[in-house]
Amino acid sequence: MTEVLSQVEIDALLNALNTGELDVKEIKEEKEERKVRTYDFKIPNKFAKDQLRTLQMIHDNFSRLLQTYLSGYLRSLVQVEVVSVDQLTYYEFSNSMPNPSTLGVVDFLPLSGSILLEISPTISFTMIDRILGGAGQVYEKNRVFTEIELTIIEKVLNQVLNLYKDPWKNVAELKPKLKNIETNTQFAQIMSPNETIALVTLNVKIGSVEGSIHICIPHIVIEPIIAKLTTKFWFSGLTKEVSASEMQNLEKRIERTYLPLSVVLGKAVLSIKDILNLQVGDVVLLDKPINEELAVFIGNNLKFYCYPGLKKNKVAVKVTRIEKRGDEADE
Repeated sequence: MTEVLSQVEIDALLNALNTGELDVKEIKEEKEERKVRTYDFKIPNKFAKDQLRTLQMIHDNFSRLLQTYLSGYLRSLVQVEVVSVDQLTYYEFSNSMPNPSTLGVVDFLPLSGSILLEISPTISFTMIDRILGGAGQVYEKNRVFTEIELTIIEKVLNQVLNLYKDPWKNVAELKPKLKNIETNTQFAQIMSPNETIALVTLNVKIGSVEGSIHICIPHIVIEPIIAKLTTKFWFSGLTKEVSASEMQNLEKRIERTYLPLSVVLGKAVLSIKDILNLQVGDVVLLDKPINEELAVFIGNNLKFYCYPGLKKNKVAVKVTRIEKRGDEADE
């Protein structure tokens, strides 16, 4: 925005010109000077700003999908967000990675070449701990991964790569496939050290544990589709309608979702003495009459009412009515 001069400043400028303190020619020469921008020919900038912005949007979508998947799979609160999309050399990337680390070498089919997906040891060990039934606490000891742990990480990476296809659909139909897993960057030299890459950094928080996921995308790999990597082209693909097959897949996923369902038979208040003296065959009197409906909860929400009974010699309930209160909030 152009700076507006006050009347006092205008008068001072005119006086300086009249007295010869300022020269009009010098002012013109300063305006005619060309701005110089530093450019390193050894490390050329191959990604335009618009292309980096498009990569940012693609991985914003990917981070939301990854957050939903990890939250359900690990049964824990997971937060994933894109921190940055930077342009640097592969040498700088490989030197900054910790050792040991989880490095997935991914064939970026149908494009020729590979990308790298790196998960920090903190996140890797936390995911393994959660999958094996642990609390998912921070593992401070620095050690190499066992074969069993690498097998678990491989399964997770394969699921993550399935999610990685969808955000790229507006640019290209990609089919990323996990080639192998390395724990040392020295054994994952997929390109020349001076090759330009786009480095996407995701911040991942699992419960109270925080770490990062890095996605290394070489310019030489996505060069055939680099012209499509623009915000204009990316937004043009967002208007397509959802196909019938995609709707069916979504319905099937919802149908296969498991929710905890519980029936409250009644409540009773007992003293510590009574609880300690309980024996097999004792009867605890509940606050529910035998002819009164019982509450059915899905998660922590009251959704149905029912009567208890038996079906084929198994304990069962018969749903009598639906709880209508709270439906307005779901609409």
